[in-house]
Amino acid sequence: MKIYTNDNNTATLKLLIAANLAGKKIELKKATFEDVSAGPKALPLLEVDDQLSFFSSNAAAQYLFPVLDLSQNGQCQQMQEWEATRLQPTTAAVLMSKSVASDLKQALNSLLLMIDGLLKTHKYIIGDKLSAADISIWSTLYPLCHNKDYQKQYLAECPNVLRWADELGSAKAIQYAVQQWGGSLEGPFAPTSALGIPQFTNMVSPVGTPESQEASVTAEEIEAAKENWINGVKNLQEPLQKQEVILPLKGRRNVLITSALPYVNNVPHLGNIIGCVLSADVFARYCRLCDYNTLFICGTDEYGTATETKALEEGVTPREICDKYHTIHEAVYRWFDISFDYFGRTSTPEQTEIAQKMFLKLMDNGFISKQSVDQQFCERCQRFLADRFVEGTCPHAGCGYEDARGDQCDACGRLVNAAELVRARCKLCAAPPVLRASEQMFLELGQLEPALRAWAAGAAGGWSAPARAVSRGWLREALRARAVTRDLRWGVPVPLPACRDKVFYVWFDAPLGYLSITQCATGHYEKWWKKDKDYDVKLYQFMAKDNVPFHVVMFPATVIGVNEGHLLVDHVFATEYLNYEDGKFSKSRGVGVFGTDAQETGIPSDVWRFYLTSIRPETSDSSFSWAELGTRNNSELLNNLGNFCHRSLSFCANAFQGAVPDAQLSTTDYELFALVNREVAGFVQHMEKGRLREALRCVMSVSRLGNQHMQSSQPWVLLRGDDNDKARGAAAVCVCVQLVALLAALLAPFVPRAAARLRDQLRLTPEQLRINPKNPSLIRYLPPGHVIGKPEPLFAKLEPEMLEKLKAKYAGTQSDRAKKQNGAGKAPASVAELEAAVSAQGDKVRQIKSTTKDKAVVQPEVDKLLALKKQLAAAQAQATPAGANDVASLEKAIAEQGEKVRKLKASTKDKSVWQPEVNILLALKKQLADAQAQPKATQSPASVANLEKAIAEQGDKVRQLKASTKDKSVWQPEVNVLLDLKKQLAALQAKQ
Repeated sequence: MKIYTNDNNTATLKLLIAANLAGKKIELKKATFEDVSAGPKALPLLEVDDQLSFFSSNAAAQYLFPVLDLSQNGQCQQMQEWEATRLQPTTAAVLMSKSVASDLKQALNSLLLMIDGLLKTHKYIIGDKLSAADISIWSTLYPLCHNKDYQKQYLAECPNVLRWADELGSAKAIQYAVQQWGGSLEGPFAPTSALGIPQFTNMVSPVGTPESQEASVTAEEIEAAKENWINGVKNLQEPLQKQEVILPLKGRRNVLITSALPYVNNVPHLGNIIGCVLSADVFARYCRLCDYNTLFICGTDEYGTATETKALEEGVTPREICDKYHTIHEAVYRWFDISFDYFGRTSTPEQTEIAQKMFLKLMDNGFISKQSVDQQFCERCQRFLADRFVEGTCPHAGCGYEDARGDQCDACGRLVNAAELVRARCKLCAAPPVLRASEQMFLELGQLEPALRAWAAGAAGGWSAPARAVSRGWLREALRARAVTRDLRWGVPVPLPACRDKVFYVWFDAPLGYLSITQCATGHYEKWWKKDKDYDVKLYQFMAKDNVPFHVVMFPATVIGVNEGHLLVDHVFATEYLNYEDGKFSKSRGVGVFGTDAQETGIPSDVWRFYLTSIRPETSDSSFSWAELGTRNNSELLNNLGNFCHRSLSFCANAFQGAVPDAQLSTTDYELFALVNREVAGFVQHMEKGRLREALRCVMSVSRLGNQHMQSSQPWVLLRGDDNDKARGAAAVCVCVQLVALLAALLAPFVPRAAARLRDQLRLTPEQLRINPKNPSLIRYLPPGHVIGKPEPLFAKLEPEMLEKLKAKYAGTQSDRAKKQNGAGKAPASVAELEAAVSAQGDKVRQIKSTTKDKAVVQPEVDKLLALKKQLAAAQAQATPAGANDVASLEKAIAEQGEKVRKLKASTKDKSVWQPEVNILLALKKQLADAQAQPKATQSPASVANLEKAIAEQGDKVRQLKASTKDKSVWQPEVNVLLDLKKQLAALQAKQ
């Protein structure tokens, strides 16, 4: 047997220790990931013989050192899986980090304390006998246990781990294995996969650890599992009838869900998506799964300074900016399968009406005051300037960035006061602004503070930890009056004669967008947003933590001040921030992966949804990683979930012609159901509290339990045995298929397309796959004899090479990528090259238009085409010196280009190599034809007669083109030629 490994890979210790303990001879060979020709790019690799290899170090360790007591085999596998998915990534992250983050330290400490708890009552990990679980965990912890600094930091409270590690380390077989390994405790430690080290957070916690309760189930749990299995379907309430207009219902749980309104001035990035709309969508789909009467709304936040700024940058009106980006947002969310009941916008008449009404009511109730504030004023533009309309040199020491904004410097990232900018200038005209007093309306938050504090004290129990932390920070000090109006043109007008040139501050009117969007959706917003004695409505709001102040201070204060019985939020589910690789996502600087980028990768939306939910920053910041995206897809979606579902349905299809067997279940089966029901109950509990990542972990644990059941029961063996074995095999298949049906239900909020495909394979409807949140458990979704459809794989592997290319493609900022794509720094493209590019892009646009009418898909390609045509026009305008494009010169260029094409065609059959040169040749021939068709006057000294003749011919050509097409890009160049000829004639006549 041979072990192929890279240097300093602690996973190699597992194989060496297992082999030495089993007395097997091993040959150790150095290798790289490129040397692995088949299977996943993982090391170490155990090659038993030509027919058998192990890519998983834990599977190899168990093969070399199997558990003799079969009753402990499943527990050993559970702990090895836990080591691979939780302990090893966390330990590796600590060992690879120069500065270990506090959440990472906490994660590792909790894992070590768990191991210490197991070893407190047992000599080894799973009992009193050494197993492959000990080998796997000891190898991973080897650098920690044998480094005094790490011992002090992480193992001071783990005496049992140190005792166990020392005892194992004193064994001669293990000492020899360490000697064979020859690694360094100082690092750096090698990764086990070409995908890199996965993030330490993971989806599956093994049953049998303190993290997920004890594995043993009680008699009461088994009896409940049996009862739910038999009668669970009967206990489901009648399915909710779909309403044409969704309104609250008496006798039902009514749930109103909002996602923080994304700002309309840019494309949303992945951090925006998981922080707001995707999280809200997962929860909304869960609510529908439980038959709650659900209204899920969102829309684009369209008023304010940022919209005006973006409109200036693009040379269009604010309304045109809003229309453009609203369409893009809508398309991005549609691709991500965000199931809004209504996706609206704030620049509507309904918004104006509601915002003005709420403001006037606040004024009537005495909570609005008038104050004078000093603002930057541009005397040239005759307008007050919002902070973003003031630019200048950053005032912070050591920075000096010359294009800092009046609110923030993009170079150093620090906040800026517009009045402190050095050499400040107006963004519109570059004139230096002056300070001038302006009268503004303020909301007196101080007067509303007592009522606001009383409400928050009672409501905060339903908020996530980040939401509570932000609210405590804001309420730590007394609240001060806050301006609700500003001198701006794009916004909801203030309904006061003295404020004709003012609009509402976006912080005031944007949250009211929830009400106006509900009005647009239902026509009766007050039924959802005002309390009613006949029904109850619970309000759930999803956002990132930077939006929390507006939802727990500003918006509630407004509602309290209006005092008309409006709904106050029950649950605020805010997240921390999602970072990108080693930096931060940034819309303003274009850093990270954006929604439109995700569509272009070719990776299915379900994979993005799953991965983003699995790293959802619920309690601390988390990071997006291309390597981890691949790891999660390949190990959890493909190998764990997809493999179990496909194998289970395939056994049913092949062994029972697709008919679910009517099996006699055993006590062991009901014990499994009890364990599954714990996960289903955990799924519901976590979902109800907005812990979506933890709920997903429970779903993956159901899949893991199913995999373990299949491996332990081995139906492929039983179905070939005697009648008793066949009955047991039928029961195993029945249980696995029912678990697949349960997974089809539980997965629906997270990966809706895969769940829908699974439902189709099961031949079940969404109404048949529901969850009872009052008694969450596995029920008999599939009656005996139910015939399933054709099993098909749900997921595909993501190759490391593709992920590396994507990582490189989306590195840097969007402007950097655009420069790279457009070849910044290269010589300007020739007319021929641009003509070829215009032709190719035109074909692409026509092809896209023939397949979709979605403007958000088509428009970016049209924009590229227009940009290319603009470049072509500019290149044509910069005509080469007189005579360079005469017939002789073109004939010579064609001869040279033809020779180049012939040589390329002779050297390769790859069309992608020589086609661009062919395009250049064709363009040159077209230029020659045009030149030969030109009157002699354009090739020799012009005369009035020659020019008049050329104008007549060119005029005919233009008229024919205009009659044949309305495409301006086709005939405009000829119009330009005609105008130039007329200009030449006028100049010549003036000389005469």
